[in-house]
Amino acid sequence: MSRAKLFVLAGPTAVGKGTVAAAMREQHPEIYLSVSATTRQPRPGEVDGVHYHFVTHEEFDRLVDEGQMLEWAVVHGINRYGTPRGPVEEALAAGRPALLEIDLQGARQVRESMPEAVFVFLKPPSWEELVRRLVGRGTEDEEERERRLATARQELAAESEFDVTIVNREVHAAVEELVALMVDSVHNE
Repeated sequence: MSRAKLFVLAGPTAVGKGTVAAAMREQHPEIYLSVSATTRQPRPGEVDGVHYHFVTHEEFDRLVDEGQMLEWAVVHGINRYGTPRGPVEEALAAGRPALLEIDLQGARQVRESMPEAVFVFLKPPSWEELVRRLVGRGTEDEEERERRLATARQELAAESEFDVTIVNREVHAAVEELVALMVDSVHNE
């Protein structure tokens, strides 16, 4: 029996990481998709425990202090995001491949603690498309958009740190490319 692998999906803001992860959850329930904790407020339509675990700053501090976070970071200089360790380790131990959808800072932390993971960079087809997606979702004001675009420029420059790049031209195609990568890794053990 092959050992389940951890996959880390990261990329710039507004590239569609959350959309790809949601489609993956819906189409491939056999793959464990980590649910991150965050101190930010929910966006319209987001459900606690499904999209994120929305926690207070104090609760986040407790999780970090108790070593219950696989990774965590301050994102866009404001809110903290992190991956609870327990559920990921349980899924891998049960033989389920696991996917973390996280930011660049988090991916770097996971590389330190779990270098055997496969690191996948989700890239936009172009800078213009990334800007269009960020503006189009309409969830950030102008100041927040500018902060996220500045972060995105830095995140795009980190592509070479990843094992594989998937260009997110269309969600279904990106999901299928990611699933194929995960299936190949199991068969190549």
